[in-house]
Amino acid sequence: MNKGQKIVIASIILVLLIVVLKYFKDANSESIIDYDTEIPFYTSLNTNVVATGKLNPEDEIELKPQVTGIVDVIYVEEGDMIEKGDLIAKIRVVPNEQSLTSAKSRINSSKLSYENSKRLFDRSKGLFSKGVISKQDFENSELSLNQANESYLDAQNVFKIIKQGSLSGGGSANTNIVAQISGTILEIPVREGNQVIESNNFNAGTTIATVADMSIMIFEGQVDEAEVGKLEEGKDIKVVLGALGEEEFPSKLTFVAPKGIELNGAVQFKIKATVDIPTSKVRAGYSANAIIEIENTENTLCIKESLIQFNRFTEKPFVEILNDKGVFVKKNITIGISDGISVEVLEGVKEDDKIKVWNKVIDSDLAGEGETRPNSND
Repeated sequence: MNKGQKIVIASIILVLLIVVLKYFKDANSESIIDYDTEIPFYTSLNTNVVATGKLNPEDEIELKPQVTGIVDVIYVEEGDMIEKGDLIAKIRVVPNEQSLTSAKSRINSSKLSYENSKRLFDRSKGLFSKGVISKQDFENSELSLNQANESYLDAQNVFKIIKQGSLSGGGSANTNIVAQISGTILEIPVREGNQVIESNNFNAGTTIATVADMSIMIFEGQVDEAEVGKLEEGKDIKVVLGALGEEEFPSKLTFVAPKGIELNGAVQFKIKATVDIPTSKVRAGYSANAIIEIENTENTLCIKESLIQFNRFTEKPFVEILNDKGVFVKKNITIGISDGISVEVLEGVKEDDKIKVWNKVIDSDLAGEGETRPNSND
């Protein structure tokens, strides 16, 4: 080995020695890291499910016309209290010209048929009285006359219905829209002069007015699939109305849907609850939240949920507890219900255990350089 190689090797060794010495110097000069600890405590926990929804009347119907025409008169306004059978509006029939012409043609045709059957009957009657024709022939001519008369009357009735919307102008005519239930007029989406379409097998028809019984209100909302299995029909809940200053009203859960629907990528289940609200405060469509208590415990041993860690392989919860030697040791625990801040500990933790807080505490010598040192509970 020549002199140059010896110099290179010596230089490398010197550089490595300098790096090692600097490493140990930096390690020894690092600030001392400490950890806060907290102890378990006794408290009561309540686990609630909050469902968002609206307040709606239980009985709400839409009044629709039985004839197509023009809204002639509206007798009520939104917010009016009405009784069953009260007149809401009246429809003026505007007959279709083609239908009217066809109906007139049918009347004329039926009239001709009736007059012909009448002549044949009169002739048969004379012949039967003289014994020229049999009784059966006479009865057949009488039957034809009666059938022609019925066709003539039916054609006249059809023409009258097309022209004026009903056979009579009485209160039961199809042109009169009457209330089917007692309640409050919630909405009148049409105005006088608007054209409306009749309700039939092929068309839902135009809504003249919406009527609801405001004395019985229900909450309708959605609950996530993760919580729906914990709900029970008949359970007492609370409904909070933001429009009334977050006031709470006693309610009873009456319905939980057997089938969920997908909303925004999550499966939701519809729920309903009867709500006891004074009539003077009722407004349909109020936004509301239902608070449903699922589980609760009294005076149970708890810790803050932020103290819990989970094994990345087994996903089991654990905490680190300070032992007598000042060393933190892992301890597997069994947890119960949680309210999002505190969690019930069933096994693994005792009252006087000091549990590691995962926020690091910086040495006080460095705290003045912009770092904050958390208060220690030791």
